[in-house]
Amino acid sequence: MTVYGETLRSRLLLGTAQYPSPDVLADAVRASGAEIVTVSLRREGAASRAGQSFWSLIQGLGVRVLPNTAGCHGVREAVTTAQMAREVFGTDWVKLEVIGESDTLQPDVFGLVEAARILTDDGFKVFPYCTEDLVVAERLLRAGCEVLMPWGAPIGSGRGLNNVWGLRALRAHFPEVPLVVDAGIGLPSHAAAAMELGYDAVLLNSAVSQAGDPVAMARAFRLAIEAGLAGRLADPMEARDMATPSTPTLGQAILA
Repeated sequence: MTVYGETLRSRLLLGTAQYPSPDVLADAVRASGAEIVTVSLRREGAASRAGQSFWSLIQGLGVRVLPNTAGCHGVREAVTTAQMAREVFGTDWVKLEVIGESDTLQPDVFGLVEAARILTDDGFKVFPYCTEDLVVAERLLRAGCEVLMPWGAPIGSGRGLNNVWGLRALRAHFPEVPLVVDAGIGLPSHAAAAMELGYDAVLLNSAVSQAGDPVAMARAFRLAIEAGLAGRLADPMEARDMATPSTPTLGQAILA
């Protein structure tokens, strides 16, 4: 997978929030094989050096950091957070979130497009958390985004792919654009299904961090994504409405 000129081997992007301990987080990242992890910027007092141990842990894993604007509900807040994250983490990559509705954490697609345009003009490489809406996707691409990250279901819900038809349509309309299912994934089978639809990668957090064994679950997701991709590349059979015998009838004995 190539995104913004960078070639990645892993199709799994992993979040770093809500793990039982730093050690479990580190082991889960290693088990997942992820090359990109998302991190949230927190406004901490500089004197306390809060978050330094976490940042050191992430740097020690040798992965690429994708800062996000999680929790931002407006364009100005999201843009400012992204600019601060660029200074703190030393990267112009940003996962852009502009939340429009508190219960579902659905993106504010109007604010998202506006913020994406501002950030790309400022030199950012934007990974927008969006819906599967085709018009919104087109506007984000026009704003300068080179990747789209539609939700599978509301963040942290674990419901999987709520709108398979919409996700399939998005893939069909933008065959050359890297697409990453972001949010709502709960099971390895959900991730495999996303890959079988033709998506390029999956981003998840809660499904691993809140599992009884996060390290084992991270490994399971890695294998599921590999299996889903391999299955798609193997050119799977088409679904049929009627049964077709798998055992040939030619040469079958006929009893009078």
